[in-house]
Amino acid sequence: MSNIGFDGHVAVVTGAGGGLGRSHALLLSSLGCRVVVNDLGGNPDGTGSGRSAADRVVEEIAEAGGEAVANHDSVATPEGGEAIIQAALDSFGTVDIVVNNAGILRDKSFAKIPPEDFAVLVDVHLRGAFHVSQPAFKVMKEKGFGRFVHTTSAAGLFGNFGQGNYAAAKTGLIGLSNVLAIEGAKANITSNVIAPVAKSRLTESLLGPLADSVRPEQVSPLVAYLCSPQCSITHEIFSVGGGRFARVFIGLTPGWWAGNDTDVSADDVAANIERIRDEQGYVVPGSVTDELMQFMSLLKGA
Repeated sequence: MSNIGFDGHVAVVTGAGGGLGRSHALLLSSLGCRVVVNDLGGNPDGTGSGRSAADRVVEEIAEAGGEAVANHDSVATPEGGEAIIQAALDSFGTVDIVVNNAGILRDKSFAKIPPEDFAVLVDVHLRGAFHVSQPAFKVMKEKGFGRFVHTTSAAGLFGNFGQGNYAAAKTGLIGLSNVLAIEGAKANITSNVIAPVAKSRLTESLLGPLADSVRPEQVSPLVAYLCSPQCSITHEIFSVGGGRFARVFIGLTPGWWAGNDTDVSADDVAANIERIRDEQGYVVPGSVTDELMQFMSLLKGA
């Protein structure tokens, strides 16, 4: 019997009509969640819409004995985000969990990205997470409990050729999650980010032969754990796929301090660049305050 359970908690999973979102929704339901299955039902590039994808997942959950409702609103507008959370409130009375998974792709090399293709990627991935998370956050803050999991990617963390729009939007999610983690801490709201490697409509052509080795079902257990009442981890990023789970973090090196009353030249920076880049003794700041505290300690020791 699993120790991870939800006892009727309400989860909203966006982009849950297939791939990772479907897998997350099915697993959360099997562990006791009531689920809002959101999916616009469009194409991988964000065009079109349809009701069948979300409806099929709801049917799967019902056949397995779970509770779920379908929602077909777009995350890309404030009205859509509000409607998605309202679906949870109307159907189940509350919202405890948000898994921001909805996404699209319009890959092009940087010099060839039309402005509209950049804008729509930001609208779906980054603004979409904001539109859904803000109304949910207000409910969670009032009740004193909440869990957010946002979906970034290796492209957002490390870069990838032909994905400037996608990577920029995905990296923005990390900043959003960090602030939710800080602002939600007193209300028992956690916020974390996953960077999955998994077969889906968006990734199948990119992964090639590797696709069959990275099933969505290998990612969802981490999502379920991060969403659970038993997990208090927050403000972190995880790479996950193919049975491998790893933490990713942004570190701050000790660097080189020239002194606050010293006139530094470009030549001085060049002469000390290896000390600036040296990774030994790094820390992982939990907020802007942590970085400022490190700097203040240098000033005090001067």
